[in-house]
Amino acid sequence: LREQGVEAEIATTNDNGSDLLDVPLNQLVFQEVPIWFFHRFSPPIHPVREFAFSGDLTRWLWQHISEYDLLHIHAIFSYPSTVAMAIARWQGIPYTNLPLGQLCEWSLQQGTLKKQIYLRLIERSNLNHSKVIHFTSELEQQEVSKLGLLPPSFIVSYGVDIPATLTDSRQRLREILKVPEDEPVILFMSRLHPKKGLDYLIPALGQVTEHRFTFVLAGKGDAEYEAKIDELLRVAGISSRTYRPGFVTGEMKQLLLQGSDMFALTSHSESFGLAVLEALAAGLPVIITPGVPLASVVKEHQLGYVTGLDANEIASAVQHCLSHPEVGREMGSRVRQLIIEQYTWERIATKLIKVYNAIHNGYQTKTGHSGKWGTRKA
Repeated sequence: LREQGVEAEIATTNDNGSDLLDVPLNQLVFQEVPIWFFHRFSPPIHPVREFAFSGDLTRWLWQHISEYDLLHIHAIFSYPSTVAMAIARWQGIPYTNLPLGQLCEWSLQQGTLKKQIYLRLIERSNLNHSKVIHFTSELEQQEVSKLGLLPPSFIVSYGVDIPATLTDSRQRLREILKVPEDEPVILFMSRLHPKKGLDYLIPALGQVTEHRFTFVLAGKGDAEYEAKIDELLRVAGISSRTYRPGFVTGEMKQLLLQGSDMFALTSHSESFGLAVLEALAAGLPVIITPGVPLASVVKEHQLGYVTGLDANEIASAVQHCLSHPEVGREMGSRVRQLIIEQYTWERIATKLIKVYNAIHNGYQTKTGHSGKWGTRKA
């Protein structure tokens, strides 16, 4: 957005799960882009800490929100996004909300009573006062339409950078894994959470007995769920063939993407599935389920396999992919062209700017308000 002339800034807290980020507070800092960080209230009570209350953010928003033409608020059911929408309403500043899949059926079924009360008492009114609601896929848009929210909506997906090619990525990855150079590697890389369908993927891999492989399970989750994953791996009989690097980023992340043979994300529900797009950009065939919105793209362009949320179907797809390595080699040019045409960040920013201008021009005509172009991630 900034490269295309939008004066975009981010406002957020120093929330980092159970920890706090070590960052300067209450001032504009540059971490590739300009960010305002504010202190998160951090009591030992997990639900309160997770809500990410921030008095400093509240005061700053109240004092400075009118300096911006538009807020692009990310997520719902958390204090920063809720208070940002409320203050924008009170001060008459237009905003759009990106719910990040939290309004999809599967997500609303988790902690149902608490979310339904919160949605009914607070968040529905906040959402209904959005100028538009931002979805990242048609699947998400269709699911949320059942809630009967009032604003119009638009779809702009996430983007991806086409990675620089790492030399000898296959060999280097297998040296790290301590496996032979011809060992197939199956990659899962995402947040470790029940909605990711690991209770189907891991048993499916346990059924793949005709091929040798190493399973890389990259990601981080809460301790209780990680213990459940350990038990799933043990029962499936693949603990000794599984490598657990935890959360990965930078060169290690690209080494996993470029050095593996296939990528699997068998989720119950996703608002988009950015990890799948990153895997495709690295040239990997993917195995995904219909709950991943990119399923239609994968089918249309023959970029991998779309299975039901069923261990037998997933196992069959894995075995077919291992038996036909040419699937990955043949999709290279198709997927590269697709990403260049639709999914580079430059393309995504261009689409967002069109929406921002439509919101801003209509709002400015009605109110005469004009300030800094700003987006807010709260």
